[in-house]
Amino acid sequence: MTMRVDLPEETIAGVLAKAFGNRSFLIGLIITLLVVAVALLSFLWTPFDVTRLVIADKTQPPSWVHWFGTDHFGRDILSMIMVGARNSIAVALVAVGIGMGIGVPLGAFAAARGGMADEALMRVNDLVFAFPALLSAIMITAIFGPGAVNAIIAIGIFNIPVFARVARAGALAIWPREFILAARAAGKGMTRISVEHILPNVATLLLVQGTIQFALGILAEAGLSYVGLGAQPPMPSWGRMLFDAQTRMVTAPWMAIFPGMAIVVTVLGLNLLGDGIADILDPKSRRRR
Repeated sequence: MTMRVDLPEETIAGVLAKAFGNRSFLIGLIITLLVVAVALLSFLWTPFDVTRLVIADKTQPPSWVHWFGTDHFGRDILSMIMVGARNSIAVALVAVGIGMGIGVPLGAFAAARGGMADEALMRVNDLVFAFPALLSAIMITAIFGPGAVNAIIAIGIFNIPVFARVARAGALAIWPREFILAARAAGKGMTRISVEHILPNVATLLLVQGTIQFALGILAEAGLSYVGLGAQPPMPSWGRMLFDAQTRMVTAPWMAIFPGMAIVVTVLGLNLLGDGIADILDPKSRRRR
């Protein structure tokens, strides 16, 4: 029988009551759901075609026709932000999935084996962690060329050591527990113990860290697109929109304001959501929102 010792023994109703009573969680959830809804809506509808250039309408200020104005090619900025949202979410989501899917097993294995295996994995982990996502993207781009896929790979590689460290730290705190000793006495192997007992008890840490890395993935994707290593034209990207706006800050400031606000609001919402989840799932938390 799998035991969960770190999570509070509460009913679903009790957890929901804590969730809806936590302002950080509620605000973060609302913002995140709105961003996801906008991204999903962009698959079905946008106010204007983001691939259509209307030079006669270039750099128009916000109006009833173009709520967020137009860019230097006459494209509707609101439509571009909507399409850019799905690109940012997709890149960050897949990158976090790569980091979690590879990093968590590595961290759990290192904690279970210990000794030289643990030391070797952690040193390789430190080596990978020394290369930020931007530098990794530059190296990958030099080989395969720029694009969203390479941005995903770069950010995903950067996330692997993060999740490996979190999983290892959480697992090391669980292995000395009495119920783990009982499982070992019952003849369970390290792999089975890790899957049935260790990972369920570090799920809270991984969930919170995943939310944080998702927000950082949004920022990383925007940064890579800003320097031309992310999604390529004509696919809109929040980072590329900021790059296009940097020489027009005086004449068309809305070109930078609205994409910048989209990044800030999205990252803020994810951070608030992660903070709220940590409060809800942590039985020792006494903070008031």
